[in-house]
Amino acid sequence: MKNIINVGQFSKEELLQICDAADYYKTHQSKVLIDKTVTCLFYQPSTRTFVSFIAAAQNLGANVIPIQGVEYSSVAKGESFEDTIKTLSLYSDCIVLRHPEVGAAQRAAEVSEVPIINAGDGIGEHPTQALLDLYTIRTEKKQIDGLHVAFVGDIKHSRTIHSLAKVLSLYDVKMSFVGPEELSCEKFMSEFPNSEYHEDIGAVIDKADVIYMTRVQKEYHEPNVGMKLDTFGRTKTYDYKITKELMVKAKSNMILMHPLPRLQEIPVELDKDPRSVYFKQVKNGLFVREALLLKVLGKDDE
Repeated sequence: MKNIINVGQFSKEELLQICDAADYYKTHQSKVLIDKTVTCLFYQPSTRTFVSFIAAAQNLGANVIPIQGVEYSSVAKGESFEDTIKTLSLYSDCIVLRHPEVGAAQRAAEVSEVPIINAGDGIGEHPTQALLDLYTIRTEKKQIDGLHVAFVGDIKHSRTIHSLAKVLSLYDVKMSFVGPEELSCEKFMSEFPNSEYHEDIGAVIDKADVIYMTRVQKEYHEPNVGMKLDTFGRTKTYDYKITKELMVKAKSNMILMHPLPRLQEIPVELDKDPRSVYFKQVKNGLFVREALLLKVLGKDDE
């Protein structure tokens, strides 16, 4: 697998292999990438994805070139995106890329001399997040088939929802999309026949096996939508929260997920609830990204 651009390139068998490899790296260390260099090129802010890829590469013995804040690179001088990728590919064995534009990872793959891993391209996809989310669900629920997964929040702009829903469509999973009408996306939701849409989280709170919360992705809203959200948000949008009262109604074995960062969607008091697994997601990201680095660099057999 030369590049990781979107989740559609993975078969169920490959997903299983990645999950098994992540299980292995929970308890084993290997410096099989000691002769490799990984560049993390992030045009957008990031904490978990940026740091976990760096940690994953270092755990495997690789050298890392971390670039977060391209205003300090030749991009500030007007260098084209393609030339930046070509240059960094000459210094690297793999480039992990985050970019605000949909399709940027594919553009990079077309000019790069080395594999590209998409770490998020605008409101498009975030494939490595989807894989660690899938791994978290499998680890916590011991199964994927037969589950009811509820996505809550900004359905229209959340690349984490877009990617995970596509992965889950390979399984026998019922999906619910929950959020205000302004943040729904009929075209996207129509891709999943075994799904339903609700504006009220109360419609799914007692039925869902997995609740996947997301924040409102303000950075992707058009100015006119933002104005609507200011008005709409005071009455409804920002009420898309999981509260202690709602958790009482949820299944005792439900798991509560969030790709983070969180805003008001999950109060800190719920961190101690054993059903809250969002920080386990963070930790799982390290093991899954180790598996993915090995895969694109041809070292997964080792």
